[in-house]
Amino acid sequence: MNYLLTIEYEGTRYEGWQRQKKTTQTIQGKLEQVLSRMTEKEIEIDGAGRTDAGVHAKNQTASVHLAKKWDPKEILQYMNQYLPEDICVKSVEPVSERFHARLWAEGKCYSYRIGTDEQKSVFDRKFRYHLGEALDVEAMRRAAQDLVGTHDFKSFCGNPKMKKSTVRTITDIVIEESEHEIRIVYTGNGFLQYMVRILTGTLIEVGQHRRDADSMPELLERMERKFAGVTAPAEGLCLERVFYSKK
Repeated sequence: MNYLLTIEYEGTRYEGWQRQKKTTQTIQGKLEQVLSRMTEKEIEIDGAGRTDAGVHAKNQTASVHLAKKWDPKEILQYMNQYLPEDICVKSVEPVSERFHARLWAEGKCYSYRIGTDEQKSVFDRKFRYHLGEALDVEAMRRAAQDLVGTHDFKSFCGNPKMKKSTVRTITDIVIEESEHEIRIVYTGNGFLQYMVRILTGTLIEVGQHRRDADSMPELLERMERKFAGVTAPAEGLCLERVFYSKK
């Protein structure tokens, strides 16, 4: 039986989503450990994507094949009983045998929070990057418009040895400003390693007037990581949602 899990986690103390031999502190590793305990079999799950160390998720998804049919409520209750308090399975639902959380995903939405207040917030420190200065939001919005669409985002890829295509489609970038905070929401069909954090670091530099708002087309054309902005810290990033076709 194949199941789709929707998972929420605070990534602060984990080395990212993907299981690793050198550490047990991964989200995937913790989920597989509990499922293996429940089924008394070695279980592997397939996540929709690999969030980096320190990155959070509100609606990460993963698929898992189990040898027998389980009541989804039983799986949900068991997992949440034994998972650490900073990981929660929000839902479990049966899906077709062919379903694969990563291969069937049609898009993702990420948010990035930037603290602009002079003093950092004690209660938000794990969930937003404390920049501590005001930014020119209108300039950031102008720059973001040139990043929307289908482009080769090689300049915004953190993996210099990337052999697969670096072409992605960003359907929307929304920049919201509130008191002491800027929130950037990215929606697209997929994102490269560190891509959202590099995009954010670049837009921050635009907001600081260290980079021209009209320079994004040239930056895309250069297709070299060294010309883009810094990689924004992990704590501000959150996977909001993974999109699947209704079919």
